Amino acid sequence: MSGPGGGGAMIIWRAGCEASYALNFGMRAPAALDPNDYALAPEGKASDLFPWKAVVDDRNVQGATAIAVPGTVAGTREAHARFGRMPWTDLLQPAVAIAREGLKVDWYASLLIASAAKDLSKDRDAAAVFLEEGQWPKSFGWTAISDVLIDQSHMAATLSRLAEAGADDFYTGELARMIVADVQEKGGVLALNDLAGYRAEWQAPLTFKYRAARIYTTPFLTGGPSLRDALVELEEAMTPGARPDPMTYVAYANALRSAYTRRLAGMGDGESPQAPACTTHFSVVDRQGNMVAMTQTLLSMFGSRIVSPSTGLLMNNGIMWFDPEPGHPNSLAPAKRCLMNICPTIVEAEGRRAAIGASGGRKIMPAVMQITSFLSDFGMSLEEAFHQPRIDASGGDCVIADEALDPEILSALSKRFPLVSTPRTVLPYAFACPAAVMEERGRRMGCTEIMSPWGDAIHEEPI
Repeated sequence: MSGPGGGGAMIIWRAGCEASYALNFGMRAPAALDPNDYALAPEGKASDLFPWKAVVDDRNVQGATAIAVPGTVAGTREAHARFGRMPWTDLLQPAVAIAREGLKVDWYASLLIASAAKDLSKDRDAAAVFLEEGQWPKSFGWTAISDVLIDQSHMAATLSRLAEAGADDFYTGELARMIVADVQEKGGVLALNDLAGYRAEWQAPLTFKYRAARIYTTPFLTGGPSLRDALVELEEAMTPGARPDPMTYVAYANALRSAYTRRLAGMGDGESPQAPACTTHFSVVDRQGNMVAMTQTLLSMFGSRIVSPSTGLLMNNGIMWFDPEPGHPNSLAPAKRCLMNICPTIVEAEGRRAAIGASGGRKIMPAVMQITSFLSDFGMSLEEAFHQPRIDASGGDCVIADEALDPEILSALSKRFPLVSTPRTVLPYAFACPAAVMEERGRRMGCTEIMSPWGDAIHEEPI
């Protein structure tokens, strides 16, 4: 769900100057995109992530017509140019080496591939990478240790070229020409001018107080403004106690529902940056206390389910972020910026600083909001905050609740909202998958979603 073919945003904390920086490298619609090519189906909802009206043949969800202009490489270039110390070439070598090794197909990879096999089979190049005989998910004997690998040699060559030629090659060089030729051959409208004209954007972080805490998050066209809306309402509606109680979760649900109502009604590329307002996330803290919360995404699992054969890259389906129905702030339009759900955030509270974010589409901001509240309102440790059950209220009438919540909390929610309770499992994810690092009195720690088989917290000894 991530890689050079996608986009995202990051929030950076510089300990030396006590300052935060926001960098947006979200995707854009190609300039040649024609909204008339995305005719609404007579009935039904979109097949993935968002409750838009369905588009004929899912052209906004799958295939080359769903591909938006990628920004991850440009964003990484900007962050490196401003704050990097190591040479660009050296920074990419670990990724090159991992791609050359190939991706081992463990049980979780096999499960994810199986869940998308039908869609992957529609693209010959995606099928060649992820499927056997063009249709069967790669797997291994149930009693054996897996030795099955996904061949990523084409991606390794692309990353190696990117390391040597520099990030500009992705936007104006040979890599750009290969990507555009592949996408157009498969029916997309991504053009060289789209890549050449793309720019990642440094922005002033959206900074605000929440009770005694201070929040730094990404502004404009991310989940940051909705996070602020939810926390503003929560501060008025909820008085923290010793532990989250039934009224805490009712307040969470109300604040989230209100924030998403405002978000879906009014946010899009037509708004002013100053106006009120699925995926991989990682958070990093170094020995000096510098922090990064970075979220990057192809949007859906396997993005557009299209592989660029010349580069080995999965391509995004960022066009799905737009409402295909005309006349709304976030409606489809050429060269328009995508309204992303990502919400990388830095929270300062009670002498602690944390960098938080998540994957999970529209479920991201609710997870970030609740973890922020757990840390700042209830003084939880990072581990406690990640184990505390959460709810989701990111769209539609229903509130989704972790069935591990106390019965009185579930009862209080069910009396006020249509409620569905569900276990917190490895698949499907009813809730987002967060990752965070924290600095507290000179100690630095990290935690990831407790149910994610691929979630890791990694410690490196100082040199």
